[in-house]
Amino acid sequence: MRPRHSLRRGLGAVAASLVALCVGQTLSALPATAAPMAPTPTSAVLAAEDHAARAIAGSLTDSAWGARVRKAALTSDEVDVTALAGQAGATLKPTLAAADRRIATAKGLDAEVGSLLRLRLGDASMRPALAAGATPWVAAATSDEDTATVTAYDNRGRTHTLDARKAPAHPVYVVDIDGSKALAAGLDVLNEELARYGVHSAAPAAEQASPTDRSRTLAATGGFWTTRISAVRLSDDEEPWAKGDAEIYTLVTGFGQDGKVRVDPVDMPYLDNDGTTYRPNQILVNWSYYKYNLADAVMMEEDGSTNYRDLARAIATALLTIADQGTYIPLVNAVLDAIPDDWWTDDPDYVDSWYTLAQSDNGTRYGARGNGWMTVEPYFVQEF
Repeated sequence: MRPRHSLRRGLGAVAASLVALCVGQTLSALPATAAPMAPTPTSAVLAAEDHAARAIAGSLTDSAWGARVRKAALTSDEVDVTALAGQAGATLKPTLAAADRRIATAKGLDAEVGSLLRLRLGDASMRPALAAGATPWVAAATSDEDTATVTAYDNRGRTHTLDARKAPAHPVYVVDIDGSKALAAGLDVLNEELARYGVHSAAPAAEQASPTDRSRTLAATGGFWTTRISAVRLSDDEEPWAKGDAEIYTLVTGFGQDGKVRVDPVDMPYLDNDGTTYRPNQILVNWSYYKYNLADAVMMEEDGSTNYRDLARAIATALLTIADQGTYIPLVNAVLDAIPDDWWTDDPDYVDSWYTLAQSDNGTRYGARGNGWMTVEPYFVQEF
């Protein structure tokens, strides 16, 4: 199962006073109307997925097409249904392509991201019935972890209300988006937008230097220190069967070498399931980017409808009010309070946070809200 996370932050009690004490950095990088923008509603993505689910369900009246979809669903965990629809009737692929474009727009992604819609079998227990030839129903992936029911459509256009916590015996195709693809593209957008707003600080001096000077600097230092994750685990909670794997990313925050707040998004594509210990040996913090030997980490889950351009704007609006006062200031609360209240429904999910990670940390650090832990260690990246 994917990790289920509470939707209330519950950590921002001191954030307002923290920001009030730290005001001083200019907001000139933001447009004049730089109030936090309301995100594109979650309903925009859900409506596109639901429309696609209805269209796919109706297309299954074609037995030959239905057999191709069945074979694909039985042999692959996820099916690029828009691409496969090229083998269906004349109207299905344009319908799905239009849904793909609406989803990309709602998430703040460029059209070049391509097809995001994916089709999968709702639960492994449905495989025997599907293989035996039962005509499946089709449902859009639920976006609300607290939902009690899931609506599925059959090939006659009828609706079926299903228990969200117990997979039905009848096979169900679930229409969802490719979370890994969407997150990778979204983090690219987030990086670009944060840099545009001035939240990414200048690169270390070695990276700004000429190639000759950079070579001399690297030869002198021999590399740079990082914090590496040797193990990570999230808590075990129940999720609706219609949801897929989690898509986890972490926002690492601190003060850059130029004294400005910076945010470095880190993709964690391996962290699919709760209750599982992963040993990624992944670099979380590159200390050469930071002025102090302390940084914070806010772990989030991409739940389908995040608009990354709006997320970047909201974070930048909050963090650009915080100035370096000559000592490290924790930034977790500021990041969480930057996200508008109406985003805390299921998307993006707040997983956990780690305050004041130190460059010297070596061992297991538990998250502030007790939903996970990471074992970290100092790791020196050696230059060639």
